[in-house]
Amino acid sequence: MSECLHIIVKGRVQGVYFRAYTQKQAVKLNVNGYVRNLSNGDVEIVARGEHAALQQLVAWCHKGPLLAKVSAVIVNDHGGHEAFAEFEIR
Repeated sequence: MSECLHIIVKGRVQGVYFRAYTQKQAVKLNVNGYVRNLSNGDVEIVARGEHAALQQLVAWCHKGPLLAKVSAVIVNDHGGHEAFAEFEIR
C-alpha cells in the first residue's frame, strides 16, 4: 500500500542541486512524484511510495546535498490520489 507525502524543505536549499539530488534519492528508493522550487526559497516535494521508502526520503531531506543548509522539514499527508509514473523535477 503506497502513501503520499507533501514535504516542504526550508533553509539554503535552492541553488545547491537539491532538486537533482532529491530526484536521485527518490529513484533509488522507488518513490514517484515531483520536486520543485517555490518562490519563497523553499523546496516542495510530493512523494508517493512505500512507507519505509518515504521515511528514508524524509530522513535524507533533513541533511540534503553537501552544499544545502536545511533549517526545517515539514511533512504532511498529501490528500491527492494522483498517480505518478516517475519522479520528476518541475
